[in-house]
Amino acid sequence: MSEVIEKPKMGTYKRHLLICVGPRCSKEGASQRLFETLGEKFKAAGIDKGALRVKRTRSHCFATCKGGPVLCIQPDGIWYYNVTEDNLDRIIEQHLVNGKPVESLIYHRGP
Repeated sequence: MSEVIEKPKMGTYKRHLLICVGPRCSKEGASQRLFETLGEKFKAAGIDKGALRVKRTRSHCFATCKGGPVLCIQPDGIWYYNVTEDNLDRIIEQHLVNGKPVESLIYHRGP
């Protein structure tokens, strides 16, 4: 007998924020602490549900281990570095809510 695998379900979202929480990316767990604040920050910004919903995921290595914490916004292909708490607030307000990337924090643009 073969096992029946249930197809996963996922809610709709506009963007996907991936943050590297690997040990070489940021010092003393700074990236993990930022990740832990995202739920409250997304709710306060109104991007935790509805048309602007942002999905969030931890990653353990982007292989770009300098200038962290680093994060990526998909499908926009925008990669940010030096994501301090203040810079994260700017990214949420300017990019995720208003659709305008924070140019001074971008280190790479994907396809």
